[in-house]
Amino acid sequence: MALAFYRKYRPQKLGELLGQETNVEILKNAARQNRIGHAYLFYGPRGTGKTTTARLLAKLLNCEEREANSSFMNEGEPCGTCRTCLEIENGNALDLVEIDAASNRGIDEIRNLKENIGVSPLSSKYKVYIIDEAHMLTGPAFNALLKTLEEPPRHAVLILATTEYEKLPATITSRTQRFLFKKLSRQTILAKLTQIAKLEKIKISPDALELVAAGGEGSFRDAESLLDQISAAADTIDLPTAERLTGRVGLKKVEQLAELVLAKDVNGALAHLAHLNDEGQNIIQFTKDLIHYLRKVVAVNVNPTLTEFLATELTSEELERLKKLSGQASTEWTVTFIKNLIRAYGEMRYSPFASIPLELVLIESLKTKES
Repeated sequence: MALAFYRKYRPQKLGELLGQETNVEILKNAARQNRIGHAYLFYGPRGTGKTTTARLLAKLLNCEEREANSSFMNEGEPCGTCRTCLEIENGNALDLVEIDAASNRGIDEIRNLKENIGVSPLSSKYKVYIIDEAHMLTGPAFNALLKTLEEPPRHAVLILATTEYEKLPATITSRTQRFLFKKLSRQTILAKLTQIAKLEKIKISPDALELVAAGGEGSFRDAESLLDQISAAADTIDLPTAERLTGRVGLKKVEQLAELVLAKDVNGALAHLAHLNDEGQNIIQFTKDLIHYLRKVVAVNVNPTLTEFLATELTSEELERLKKLSGQASTEWTVTFIKNLIRAYGEMRYSPFASIPLELVLIESLKTKES
């Protein structure tokens, strides 16, 4: 069975983590000084490297090369080649315990953790517990975890990972070192996908690869899974093929409808939507993309300096087109139109007539302005 791209190309050292430079530097410095803490909380959007970093931390704690070689200690990295590093990498380390809190969320599971954590490591220096999706634990389970989290045995380290930080009790978060994992920019994801495509000898056009990067929505894992999926479906992948296989449309088509909307061209906008329907495109996803694009148009209209931040998401040509559209936009009208689009998007998700809410918004908003 072929290994999924997101597993095959998972970072094996902290330096390979992309987009989380601040977290990497803090953890590497802690490793150099041998000051790794006893409890961590990694939080942020999905697919940004939380669980991967937790495993790398387990490697750092138990790396035999770091223990034996003082000069290597200054690297602040695991060696990746010793017995414990390889065991963790291959998923058969006895002293690394990963708990999925989504399916093991009750007090009984935490009581088992409390009983087992006191037992000395079997073959490593430290026993590491990773509790994924920690926000799913029940109230009694959180309470049972408190004392252990505050004062675990000297041989144990606990790492909590979550996508929903706000659901964690303050009593839990205050007992941990907290690290925010940021949503990744499209350019960062694109750079890694380009590298994977080259290594895997995937014949894919640059604009199709950009579509896949955008489809990740800030998540390396989602983008890599998408690339894995479409690479198995076609020998050569161009933009139309990528659109068909992913159910997303390229930014060009979103830009075209945005231009028609801001020009108040109802006939052109409806024709464009009909064309997308004929192609079998996912209109719900397209509406979501249009909302995000128009949001950027309004933001640049209100504050032109925001183009500096958008430069990580858009190419220079795309940024120029967006700036041109922002100059044509009426802020008040566009904000109202976006609100209507959001309402339509909510209706589309649960309607058997997916494109009708969007058609009605186009007709109501653009016809009113024409008359």
